[in-house]
Amino acid sequence: MADPSSYRPKPGQIPDSPGVYRFRDEHGRVIYVGKAKSLRSRLSSYFQDLAGLHPRTRTMVTTAASVEWTVVSTEVEALQLEYSWIKEYDPRFNVKYRDDKSYPSLAVTLGEEFPRVQVMRGPKKKGVRYFGPYAHAWAIRETVDLMLRVFPVRTCSAGVFKRSAQIGRPCLLGYIGKCSAPCVGRVSPEEHRELAEEFCDFMAGRTGAYIRRLERQMHDAAEEMEYEKAARLRDDIEALRRALEKNAVVLADATDADLIAVAEDELEAAVQIFHVRGGRVRGQRGWVTDKVEAVDTAGLVEHALQQLYGEESGDAVPKEVLVPALPEPVEPVAQWLGERRGSRVDLRIPQRGDKKDLMATVQRNAQQALVLHKTKRASDLTTRSRALEEIAEALELDSAPLRIECFDISHLQGQDVVASMVVFEDGLARKSEYRRFQIKSFEGQDDVRSMHEVIGRRFRRYLQEKQKAGEWSEENAVEAAEEENGHAGPVDARTEDGRPKRFAYPPQLVVVDGGQPQVAAARRALDELGIDDVAVCGLAKRLEEVWLPGDDDPVVLPRTSEGLYLLQRVRDEAHRFAIAYQRSKRTKTLKAGPLDEVPGLGETRKKALLKHFGSVKRLRAATIEQICEAPGIGRKTAETIAAALAAAAPPAPAVNTATGEIMEEAGE
Repeated sequence: MADPSSYRPKPGQIPDSPGVYRFRDEHGRVIYVGKAKSLRSRLSSYFQDLAGLHPRTRTMVTTAASVEWTVVSTEVEALQLEYSWIKEYDPRFNVKYRDDKSYPSLAVTLGEEFPRVQVMRGPKKKGVRYFGPYAHAWAIRETVDLMLRVFPVRTCSAGVFKRSAQIGRPCLLGYIGKCSAPCVGRVSPEEHRELAEEFCDFMAGRTGAYIRRLERQMHDAAEEMEYEKAARLRDDIEALRRALEKNAVVLADATDADLIAVAEDELEAAVQIFHVRGGRVRGQRGWVTDKVEAVDTAGLVEHALQQLYGEESGDAVPKEVLVPALPEPVEPVAQWLGERRGSRVDLRIPQRGDKKDLMATVQRNAQQALVLHKTKRASDLTTRSRALEEIAEALELDSAPLRIECFDISHLQGQDVVASMVVFEDGLARKSEYRRFQIKSFEGQDDVRSMHEVIGRRFRRYLQEKQKAGEWSEENAVEAAEEENGHAGPVDARTEDGRPKRFAYPPQLVVVDGGQPQVAAARRALDELGIDDVAVCGLAKRLEEVWLPGDDDPVVLPRTSEGLYLLQRVRDEAHRFAIAYQRSKRTKTLKAGPLDEVPGLGETRKKALLKHFGSVKRLRAATIEQICEAPGIGRKTAETIAAALAAAAPPAPAVNTATGEIMEEAGE
């Protein structure tokens, strides 16, 4: 535990201007990011008597080992920089909302030649227009099914679309009138895009004018005695009205607004957002967070606004945002929202009428989400804590291993030998910290030697970065750098702004997949580097025994032990990650073809050549002038390609033993 006075800036060093500050721990990891109208006033508040600080703030300042700041011109710039840094560094003491589920959205892929309507989850993609998110995917599909009668936009996958185009026959939706069948040319790309844009306009809330237009067309058709057309239009109008009924009007003035409500207790908070477009609820989502910093409702609202609109622009930011409490000060946040939208955004607390009533509904949803989350998490959190305590007790550790790293070796009959490193923090997988290794020091199969190499490489990198922070001798760092990189001099372990690179943080426990030999190899690698504060154990798969360095007998944990279950999960995850890497390497090897041997020929130009000629066989038969006709291929490159293909003798043709048919070359 650090004493904040040891890194407190000297009087007069901190400027009295707007800015953003970062607290770092002893390993250089950013643990907290904040902004302030006056950096001097805000940072001084962290260095008062510890007894006067909020417990969470006290924990943060005693975990930190340094503080730094960046001065900006305005509070709006501070807000933008704070959001960028929180997203980049993922600081442990900042409030970070996480989705309580992956909400589906209705998406229209306007970036494609023939736009497609589909249900999508996950991060937003460029060239796709989204509506929602919604609570249930089935609700989206019901709405789309009704609307396809009026807007017969493509909904099929790329494979189905391509297949229908090849055989010249549309799928079932094309026959029953719920797809305009652009795959077989029933409509042109322009006509199909117009249909997709009308679909988007209707979903965006411009419904009244479109229904009135259909009603006029229906009456005109009836007057001209085109009764079949009039009946079809009547049914279309009814389908659209049924789709609209699924989203009841909640605000009579056709308002576009987002309503944000917060439910909180001392430890956690839940946020619910209702997206209202055209007076109707078009989407809903929810987040939960641990209150790892001292923050009030207004602060939670500000963090929610940053996460909700940090990546949005234009109409994705509504004209009106209704919240339970206004950030302090509110002007920079409102200005930032306006800049993202491109016009003024009204950020306020609803006081009366329909909007206040709807906010109460959103608040009830937030409260229910918090209760449900706490019910789900209670047993999970208790179980993880018990598992870590059992591991600490069984391995006689000084404290619970909050960071566990597990290593596994994978190969195929001694070929493509690779290793994996997975990381669990607080009993949960931290996939952004996973790493993969190729065995470099020898050829063949030797799991013990491979484990020694991987552990040594991982912790040499850690020592290099520790030396960069001034925590290790220059002489040892140079030796480690030479051994790891094959040249003299320490390797820069951080980026220019001081952000730690990979392998910067040591674990409390290293787990290896294996028994006594693998554990001994890992311990030997750590001893050679002078690391004695990292515990090592191995988990042997045969009897699920836990082996410790130097012990002749294993530690046997009860089969019902939560600690053993956690070690199994860590080991199995490392095994899965190693096998996935080894298979990917093997797949790349199997897919290698004659073009892979052409120097300087990248994937893009290889694909262009194959697309231009259709196969390697036709490319091999082409002249240099014909090869030059392919996109991106000059004469010198064409000569290199021709020479490489001529030197690579084609394999013997494959024969179908059942029919006697001679097959073409693989991949051709």
